[in-house]
Amino acid sequence: REKGELLIQKSKRLKNNLLKQMQLSVSKDGFVHFGDIVMLLSPENNKSPMENYPAVRGNLTLAVAPDDITVHMSESLQVPCGVSAVKSVNPVGRNAFRILRFGVLFGQNFGLGATGGFTDQMLYLASDHKSFTRFAKKSYLQQVFLTDELSYLTCWQATFLDPQLRLEYEGFPVPANAKVLITHCHTNRGLAVPRNYWIRSYFGKEYEVICHTYLDSHKAEEDKNYWIIVTANPSDDGNTMFDRPKPPSEETREREKNELYGASNLDTC
Repeated sequence: REKGELLIQKSKRLKNNLLKQMQLSVSKDGFVHFGDIVMLLSPENNKSPMENYPAVRGNLTLAVAPDDITVHMSESLQVPCGVSAVKSVNPVGRNAFRILRFGVLFGQNFGLGATGGFTDQMLYLASDHKSFTRFAKKSYLQQVFLTDELSYLTCWQATFLDPQLRLEYEGFPVPANAKVLITHCHTNRGLAVPRNYWIRSYFGKEYEVICHTYLDSHKAEEDKNYWIIVTANPSDDGNTMFDRPKPPSEETREREKNELYGASNLDTC
């Protein structure tokens, strides 16, 4: 116990690091850069209410998901390590990722590194073709995992959301806090959260993350493939740009204006 080598002490250190508050990077110009610490957020979409279950409404973030044996018997992350989508949008060790390699442009390769809250450990988000022994446990589609080896399996690309404008945006900087697609270079499949496959982890009920491109009838990617690269709010410590109040939409402003003029006319009468 004095040396800190009891299993319960090792487990506590791991859990403390995974749940440790993290400070995200501030984007001064509104774009994503090499070395930024960010969250990858799968935004809520209400366009197809019958497709998604009520339990998976809301925003989800990509997070490190070690297995139960690792959590109870180790003080560091073991490879290969799983990932999942969690309902927490608060930046902690589990869901904070570092942008690796080059400055991020549309069509340019980059890596995503996870420390799990540790200062001396870095794992890399990776995927590989599905095989008889390697597949996602629930959907049986292409698996996403964390590894400690940099290779072409850990290369990703950001893709502009609108298919008709992708060639025009090739080579442009990737905006932070806006919807983009994240594609695996080796398999050319999109990072996705289907939201109808959940897994049980040490931290509770979470959702499976896979590599699979979901296309609608117009051959455009569905909302399951949408991601937002979230950075910190420069005007408020601890909060993110995603927490920042959104300006009212044109429809909301028009309704408020009509209500105001309606009340004014009643007062005049």
